[in-house]
Amino acid sequence: MTRREWMIATAAAAAAASKPMMGAAPASPVAIAKCRTYGPELVTTLNTMFDQIGGLERIVRGKTVAMKVNLTGSANYRLGYTPAELAHWTHPAVMGATIAAMNRAGAKRVRILESAWSTAEPVEEVMLEAGWDVSHLLNAGGKVEMENTNWLGQAKKYSSFKPANGGHLFREYMLNHSYEDCDVFVSVAKLKEHVTTGVTMSMKNLFGITPCTIYGDGVTTDEPLIIPKGGRGSVFHAGKKQPAKIAVAENDPSSSRQAGYRVPRAVADLVSARPIHLAIVDGIATMAGGEGPWCGPQVKQATPGVMIVGTNPVCTDAVCTALMGFDPSADRGKAPFETADNMMLLAEKHGVGTADLSRIEVLGTPIAAARFDMRSFRAPVTGNRRNRA
Repeated sequence: MTRREWMIATAAAAAAASKPMMGAAPASPVAIAKCRTYGPELVTTLNTMFDQIGGLERIVRGKTVAMKVNLTGSANYRLGYTPAELAHWTHPAVMGATIAAMNRAGAKRVRILESAWSTAEPVEEVMLEAGWDVSHLLNAGGKVEMENTNWLGQAKKYSSFKPANGGHLFREYMLNHSYEDCDVFVSVAKLKEHVTTGVTMSMKNLFGITPCTIYGDGVTTDEPLIIPKGGRGSVFHAGKKQPAKIAVAENDPSSSRQAGYRVPRAVADLVSARPIHLAIVDGIATMAGGEGPWCGPQVKQATPGVMIVGTNPVCTDAVCTALMGFDPSADRGKAPFETADNMMLLAEKHGVGTADLSRIEVLGTPIAAARFDMRSFRAPVTGNRRNRA
């Protein structure tokens, strides 16, 4: 079998596996690969994984690609002396290798998107503050642009997105134009635990597409802010206020105000309203104990040495969850969802994808061969330990 014949056969198998069972959410293959470094090994690994899921050309050729990355928190937040990209941020090498592969596959242009923390400054400035050489990304291949989606940005109006079934939390979400002005949407995330939702990968990465000018803590009037201020705690986590009136009020103001109820529902809504066409999860170097250095004394760097790629975010995150030693179909009360509802099951109810591992074809390295215990990486919590964040 030639390489082209193999790719065609793989793509056909992936398409067949993506067809939903009667009454069931769709399932798509997910590729796993062991990868220990962010050097040439990463490039080879990603190219192989892209081929395994049917190739990038069928997804991006001639298309404008929007790539949401995870740069959560301020650029000056660090886990001790560990650079952000080796703990809680998506590594720039993963972004660069992906851009280069998309350029080879014929992408028209790639736009790197992130809602930079409490600022309207360009994403490039945030990266520079973290000590990155932005030119490496901008010159990774083809036409590359960036936009901070935490505010109105380069458009005259916000775009409306509506989740399936009227939404779990909101029936409509107002977002930056960049999430509408694209043909292909990619989530490039980090493999981490999360203090609110249990885990965070390609799905939870979309929580950051909601602009704080509308859904932020600083919103005090009916109109959106010009410049974003603060995070999303008041509207999404605690439900203490409604968003600016450019957006609709939540579906049920009498529902639970507990973050573990609200945030997973918002995430499930967002992955339904703004579908992800490609999910790439960086688990080479990450952190355990939470999503950022601010999460408490248990946080510690972790080095699972793994990459995960899939075309369905629920299926991809289900495999990621299993790799970390958890059950992706677990209900609230069971690890890692001790205090949260399972956002994968909530997205499954919207018909986005399945979290049932028995229905997900795993390509490359089997889960059993790459599985690790994420919680074993956590730092011991003692009265004398101080977190340098």
